[in-house]
Amino acid sequence: MGWLIAAMAAFLGSHYLLSHPLRSPLVKMLGKNGFPAFYSLVALVTFGGAILAFGDAPRSPVLWDGYAVVPWTIASVLTLIALALFMASLAGNPALPGAKVHGLSAQLPRGVFKITRHPMMMGFALWAVSHIIISPSPRVFVLMGGVILLALGGSHLQDGKKKALYGSEWRSWVKRTSFWPNLAHARELGAWLAAAILPWIAVTWVHIPLAAIPAGIWRLLPEHVF
Repeated sequence: MGWLIAAMAAFLGSHYLLSHPLRSPLVKMLGKNGFPAFYSLVALVTFGGAILAFGDAPRSPVLWDGYAVVPWTIASVLTLIALALFMASLAGNPALPGAKVHGLSAQLPRGVFKITRHPMMMGFALWAVSHIIISPSPRVFVLMGGVILLALGGSHLQDGKKKALYGSEWRSWVKRTSFWPNLAHARELGAWLAAAILPWIAVTWVHIPLAAIPAGIWRLLPEHVF
């Protein structure tokens, strides 16, 4: 378990350092094209190390039976919502690298951005929460807790960086949007939920060949099918 904790600390720490204090000097050193490649490599290596450590960590004890109907259903619904948020975040998201921010102060939030200004990160957080619900063991708390911390903490730090870079443009966007999901506008995700169903079915099926664990609706099939 110690290796898993250390690996996740390295993943989170490197993410913070490369996104904030070390970003400018490394961009100057590696160039605008070299830095993203280096950033991605570090993230891949550190998270890959966490996955390897996760595989060696103890699988028990678990706090409850995640395979029971209620937790499994909740987790399945959360993964569908998470995927819908991720898909919606790819269109017109001013938080994405290289996105146009000029004129943002004059725009009213539309679609998923009425729910949260960080749909991608909230999607990652919900995905991680769903895995904790389905497998509430210490190793899952460490791995997925790290993902939640990265998603929520990273979003908060990103707001601070964007305010520093774009001033009133981003401050106005912050005033008009919500950090935490605003459920009063949940209907804005409706079309994306429908669009996410087929990809969600495909992604949950991948759990069978990769982990020999049926996820989502695939758990409804008889065990001998797998």
